[in-house]
Formats: sequence, C-alpha cells, structure tokens
Amino acid sequence: MFNFANDPQAVGRMYLTDEALRIRQETHELYSEPKLDFTDWAIGSVKWQGDEVVLDVGSGPGHYYSALHERYPDIEYYACDLYAGMVQTHPAKNTVALADAQRLPYPDATFDVVMANHMLFHVYDVERALRELRRVVKPGGFVMATTNSIHTMPEFQALMRRAITLLSPPGTANVRVPGQHTDPFTLESGTRLLCHHFFAVVRYDLPRALIFPTAEPALDYLNSTRSVREAELPQGVSWDEMMMIVREQIGRLIDHFGELTVNTLSGLLVATDRGDFIDEYTTKLSKVKDQTKPLKPPRKGRKGH
Repeated sequence: MFNFANDPQAVGRMYLTDEALRIRQETHELYSEPKLDFTDWAIGSVKWQGDEVVLDVGSGPGHYYSALHERYPDIEYYACDLYAGMVQTHPAKNTVALADAQRLPYPDATFDVVMANHMLFHVYDVERALRELRRVVKPGGFVMATTNSIHTMPEFQALMRRAITLLSPPGTANVRVPGQHTDPFTLESGTRLLCHHFFAVVRYDLPRALIFPTAEPALDYLNSTRSVREAELPQGVSWDEMMMIVREQIGRLIDHFGELTVNTLSGLLVATDRGDFIDEYTTKLSKVKDQTKPLKPPRKGRKGH
C-alpha cells in the first residue's frame, strides 16, 4: 500500500543521514516514562541460545548489534541497510551490506534470527519484504520486528488536527491529518501480515508515555518526521504554519499542567513456524503424532442365527 512513509524518495530524504532517527531515539531515551531501554526489552522478550547467526535488516547505526554483543558475545552478526548514510557509525561495518529488504543478498535458510526493527513501515512492498525474511530464516528460526501501534501518540495527532483545522478554509467538512510515519506496518497490521507467511505470531506491547517539560524536544520529534508527512497536509496548509500553531498549543499546555504528556504504545512481533515461543508446543505436537497410531477398523463378525 502506498504511503508517504514508504515512498522511496521521501524515506530517502529522511535517511540521508541518521539525524532524524537519532532525534527520535534520543527523545524516547530522555523523556519516556517509565525509564526502560527499549532495545534491551525487545532482545529480552525472545529466547536466545547465545550462538545464533543473526541478520539485522535495516540496522541503521547498529543499536541492536551493541546490545546483542554485550549479552551474547558468541552471536554471529550480519546487517544490511538501504541507505549508506545510516550505517556510517555502525560499530561492525565489516558485517554490513547495502541492500534492499525486498531483495536480500543472502541464500535461503541462512539465519537463526532475522531482525527487522522499526523499519518495515518504510518498505514500499512489505509483502515482498516479508517473503524475503521468510526465505532467509532457517525453518526452526524466527523473525522479530519491532514497531508502533496505530494508536500511539494520540496527543500529537490531536495537536496537529487542531492546527490544521484552524488553517483550513471555513466550513471544511473533513480535516485530514498526516498519519504516523509508522502507519504502513503497525503492531495491529503487522500481526496480520506476518500471519500470511508464518505458522505463529506473538505480539508483545510496551505502553509508556513521553513527558516533556518544555516544547522544544516535542517539536524536534515532530519535525524529524517532516519528510514523510508534509506531503499529506491538505492543500493550502504549510508545515511551518501548522508547527507554529502546534508550538503555541504545547506552550499553553505546559504553562497550565507543567508538562506535556504524550502516550506511546510500541512493541515487538515475533513470527516463526516452530521456534521461540511456539517451540515447546510444536515439539509436543510432533511427539503426539509419532505416538499416535491409526486405529484398525473392527473385524466384522458373523451374524448370529
């Protein structure tokens, strides 16, 4: 499905460097409550042996590499990203390839774990990318994909809607607000899409909130998504005008409440045919099938006289 969040040109502008991603990650690190390292939480939500061969699709600057290497130094790690500017600071550059998630340059059934964290919403053809993830993961392995809920950050959406309403001509019936940059692949839609390719999918949710004591970091976060949201604004409404009104609204809210609270809902999807969370079930099911023998039909006896 086309969306400016997965339009190749818009995404390419966003990721010429890792600045936009860095702003969003630092915002969550500095202002999320309760305090929790999301990367560690995601890694800790799945079962690891400690010696897996791992592919990190859309790795960016390598946050998952550092977290994995610290926990499991014997893991064999590989990574790929479509944008050279995103991997300039990757700590394991010798393992990184420039590649499209829709055309992965790896043989079939190569990896125990394939990660696609907070990136599938930027892929133009997500079904094609999921087929590729399925192709390169081993039969007993699993895919893990982090993303946001479609219901995350409703306060930001409300602020933008109010600003666009004020800037729209009088009598405008339907005010269209740019969607979240993660909308093409959310916890909700991602669960359904992964079920097209894997036997079992599980969803882990992490509800939190961003608590902003000042307006600037909230505005920086919104502006970091400009390249994939600005084109969705209604005709006659400019991004700068909208953000000017959003700034005024946030300032008033902070003056009144002392802070701006933005509720977030992100999480992890794990998909597999017989690994991770479904391993025990499939093992038991296999044993039951082995032990169960088909019953022989009863012998027909003679009818009595």
